[in-house]
Amino acid sequence: MALLFIGTIPIIFVSFDMIRTYTHNATESRMNELQRQGNTIVNLITLTGYLSDPTVPEVNSELSLLGGIYEGRILIVNDSLKIIKDTYGLEENKTIVSEDILKVLKGSGSTNKYDDRHFIELTLPITNNTTKEVKGALIIISSTKNIYSLSDLLSQKASLLLITSFILILVFAFFYSGVLIKPLVSLKKAIAHLTEGYMDEEVSVESFSEIKQISDSLNQMLMRMKNLESSRQEFVSNVSHELKTPLTSVKVLADSLLMQENVPPELYREFLVDIADEIERENKIINDLLSLVKMDKTASEMNITSVKINELLEQVLKRLRPIAKKRNIELVFESFRPVVAEVDEVKLSLAISNLIENAIKYNVEDGWVRVSLNADHKYFYVKVADSGIGIPEESQDFIFERFYRVDKARSRGTGGTGLGLSIAKNAIHMHKGAIKVYSKENEGTTFTVRIPINYIV
Repeated sequence: MALLFIGTIPIIFVSFDMIRTYTHNATESRMNELQRQGNTIVNLITLTGYLSDPTVPEVNSELSLLGGIYEGRILIVNDSLKIIKDTYGLEENKTIVSEDILKVLKGSGSTNKYDDRHFIELTLPITNNTTKEVKGALIIISSTKNIYSLSDLLSQKASLLLITSFILILVFAFFYSGVLIKPLVSLKKAIAHLTEGYMDEEVSVESFSEIKQISDSLNQMLMRMKNLESSRQEFVSNVSHELKTPLTSVKVLADSLLMQENVPPELYREFLVDIADEIERENKIINDLLSLVKMDKTASEMNITSVKINELLEQVLKRLRPIAKKRNIELVFESFRPVVAEVDEVKLSLAISNLIENAIKYNVEDGWVRVSLNADHKYFYVKVADSGIGIPEESQDFIFERFYRVDKARSRGTGGTGLGLSIAKNAIHMHKGAIKVYSKENEGTTFTVRIPINYIV
């Protein structure tokens, strides 16, 4: 509403400025016209010798006509300051003394505009064409009341028009604001409904395209919230299941021992080894969960330093070679150039370790894992390729989800928790990088990681 008031102020100023301009231009035009007509009469007076014979009908006719057209009074004064002609017939044969007349008799004309009294006074010299002597003066007094009356009328019309327009705009604004507010109120109610926890219904507000776009955006956000809630519930369920499974196995093993008497030491040892393995599995799940929680924190937790990536990869491979050796898997590292980048060494090591460890675990006997490092002016690239069992095409979109396993039985057999790839992806994304997978079942898998050389804040 305030904008409505502010918007009308320029219109008011422009309207009244146009009226003032009209008044000024009309007055100037009247003065120019009187000047032209006055010069014509002066020439006629000089040619007819009117100053010597004020009865010349031709001149008197022109004077009466000019006075009538411009609603004015015309005086003719001779060089003795005697008024020889007054179209009003009031001052004839009288003497007139004024500053303007004296200036005119010296050869200079004058023009005066009296806005407060609404008239114009024009004084012109009457000169002898031969001797160039000033023989008298022509005084034209013209009323400008009609100009100012028209100006006042225009002002009134403009004021009336502005008031009418303002009222119409005000009424329209109230009506239109109601039309605009109605969908916004509906939108507000829908949002309030969502905040109360009712996420089953979509937001549907049919209105202008902008409101419709907001409604669509809210529905998209609602869909993401539903997906997030579903993922959260699934994650909690998976965590509960994964943590419960080793505990159940430990309980079953312990109960089996307790239910038997005189158990041979060899059986005790076998059961205790199994219990220790289950506890280790439980410990690994908890450690991976803690790593995942750390990865979910903001980028402000990143400890960025300048790291030699070649040396980092060699250290990771050195730790994993004993695991590869147990299954006779060849572990090869190719470095195309030295790379120094700004990274969080711990998080990047964890991500690369998980990728290489998965390549070893899900490989075939006597297989191979090749790790390569390359870089350009902006990014460095780490590729982890293996000769393993591969990933089915229908599963490749889900492998980065928490606790997702392509083959659950095989994953548990290799000691996997289903969190490794999720941890790797989070760590890489925290570096503003990207990870892609290329795989074909029973032919191997290749993970490609791209990370900026300079950390992007």
